Amino acid sequence: MARLGVLTSGGDAPGMNSAIRAIVKLCAARGVEVLGAEQGYEGLMGGRLRPLSPRDVDTIGSLGGTVLGSARSKEFMRPEGRALAATRLRDAGIDGLLVIGGNGSLTGAHVLAEEQGVRVMGLPASIDNDLGCTSLAIGVDTALNTIVSACDRISDTARAHRRAFIVEVMGRRCGYLAMAGSVAVGADACLFRERGKPEEQLVAELSEVLRRGFGPERGKQMVLILKAEGVEVPTENLVSRLQAVADAELPGVDVRATVLGHLVRGGGPSYYDRLIAGRLGAAAVESLLAGHSDEMVAWQPHTPGGLPTWDPAVVRFPLAQMLAETDALLDGSSAVTRRRVRMMEATAGVMAL
Repeated sequence: MARLGVLTSGGDAPGMNSAIRAIVKLCAARGVEVLGAEQGYEGLMGGRLRPLSPRDVDTIGSLGGTVLGSARSKEFMRPEGRALAATRLRDAGIDGLLVIGGNGSLTGAHVLAEEQGVRVMGLPASIDNDLGCTSLAIGVDTALNTIVSACDRISDTARAHRRAFIVEVMGRRCGYLAMAGSVAVGADACLFRERGKPEEQLVAELSEVLRRGFGPERGKQMVLILKAEGVEVPTENLVSRLQAVADAELPGVDVRATVLGHLVRGGGPSYYDRLIAGRLGAAAVESLLAGHSDEMVAWQPHTPGGLPTWDPAVVRFPLAQMLAETDALLDGSSAVTRRRVRMMEATAGVMAL
């Protein structure tokens, strides 16, 4: 292969630029040119391709977001759009495509390989950690560090005023950030979609968390609750109903909410995200140059059956298998999801102590 393409697609994730840097530098060492597609599949279909040299990427590893830009493309979802993308790749002399992104982006890569015969290799990038066959995706560690930092600051002000805070974090279909974040910050409770609890049950359980936390036996100055955005009960509803409980039973206690939202996406990547992104990028290039295609490189997967790369921490999985495992992860049938929920349920009685 003399020329490879790279694009970032879907939601941005800290570490995407570190992956691009690793891809470009390793390709340069192997005598392979790299063209970057701007704005994901949309830019690929539009022919917006630009050469990337080591000099272009020297300083991008510390930047959040993606220097190539990202977009979600409705046109690419149509066969005509994918045919156009394949034509653009052929016209540019690109022999293989590296796709850095999440579920939708890697689904597009898989269909592009199946329909158009394009050689593709995927890199998992999703702050929600909602991709199958990989223990971590690019961006997860940075997002968790951002959540921990924000919760530490919120806890400071909450203790000063005897308050309970519900902190809503990203995680529309996967509650991993709320789960991992709650353990890291020592939260009193964690709410995530995978439990599927109705509003009345959540209010009852959280009311008890407030009573135990602020009651005379425990005497806490602050209660912290993490909530994934995928929980169907609106955060404002929980705040309103819990405040009513506090007014009736816990005088002087205020219940507040903070929605971190896209703050969790931003910022320079952590050390670990830079490490993961660099090693995934290098393994993806080597795998593509070795003739492999329609696969994703994964970081230290729990899923058996992956194929080895030169890096012992990185394993290849067929994109079809990864996408099937992702569906199972999100619908709750995956062993990984069941294990996460089981572990959180086992600690539920401990978190509020």
